[in-house]
Amino acid sequence: MKHLLISAGRGPQECAWAVAQLTRRLEAEGVRRGLAVARVETVAGERPGTYRSVLLRIAGNGADQLAAAWTGTLCWQAPSPYRTGTSRKNWYVIAQTCEVDPAHTAFAEADVDVVACRTGGPGGQHRNKASTAVRATHRPSGTVVVVDTERQFSQNRRIALELLRQRLAHADEAADRALDKARRGIHDELVRGNPVRTERP
Repeated sequence: MKHLLISAGRGPQECAWAVAQLTRRLEAEGVRRGLAVARVETVAGERPGTYRSVLLRIAGNGADQLAAAWTGTLCWQAPSPYRTGTSRKNWYVIAQTCEVDPAHTAFAEADVDVVACRTGGPGGQHRNKASTAVRATHRPSGTVVVVDTERQFSQNRRIALELLRQRLAHADEAADRALDKARRGIHDELVRGNPVRTERP
């Protein structure tokens, strides 16, 4: 399965029209190839039936090949349906594959190795001799925390597990933000000219 984002970038309203036309053309090609092409997300353009962007999910044997054939600068070649005074006929859009659902790290205590270790610093004879500190390692991610704030092992263990949960959640949030930023960046990658394919009505 592949996800393909088709965007008009910062182009005029004709580019949003081109996105709609090219999306339908791609969907038709997907049907001919026996693939399932679905619109996951659309951003409407100024004119009815136009799109500033369309996110497509392509599924089936050959999804990679179809996505690759449509990746890059695309050109819809036709007179403007909105401006009769312009001679321009080439309307460029950008199509790029992208990730949609980043892999989040599931947290389970069974994936955590908890080891008792001696703590240092002030706290009296019991604190110095007893192994009350906790070193907790989340094996799937390799995240490690050490907790020695409490005098009892069980309390340090509880805190360590909560810290691991928080760190993994923060890492997932950072991954989501990075993915969203990468998708937004596609809209600014459009290079007009030298299209990978040109389509006409």
